[in-house]
Amino acid sequence: MTTETVTTETVTTTPAPAPGGTPARRRTADLGRRGEDLAAAHLERRGLVVLSRNWRCRDGELDIVATDGDGLVFCEVKTRAGPGWGQPVEVLTEAQRRRIHLAALAWMTAFRVPWCPIRFDLVGVTWPHDGPAHLQHVEGAF
Repeated sequence: MTTETVTTETVTTTPAPAPGGTPARRRTADLGRRGEDLAAAHLERRGLVVLSRNWRCRDGELDIVATDGDGLVFCEVKTRAGPGWGQPVEVLTEAQRRRIHLAALAWMTAFRVPWCPIRFDLVGVTWPHDGPAHLQHVEGAF
């Protein structure tokens, strides 16, 4: 049984405006990358060491792989510009969780990591275009 711990943080940095004429898909990818940057910095402030970012395999992608000194933390990051598509920590589907679990096993195999404790976290970032980012970190989310 996994125990959830939730922390929240407001980050006072505001996003740089996207250049004019940028397609929506590029703006969304840029927002996602900036959200992952904030999440990685948040994890490091909490004492974790980031080992990999955006690691891909045939089973999927891992946003952030870190260690807390005792084991591995596989962290999924969901970034939204607003609540229109739901809160970031509420949008992870069962199929996405399954792919993340498979990708985590592939990462451990690729890096020849022996058995160790693992945890799956979720960091949700809500970052409106006109204000500061709000970050919610759910430890042991799934």
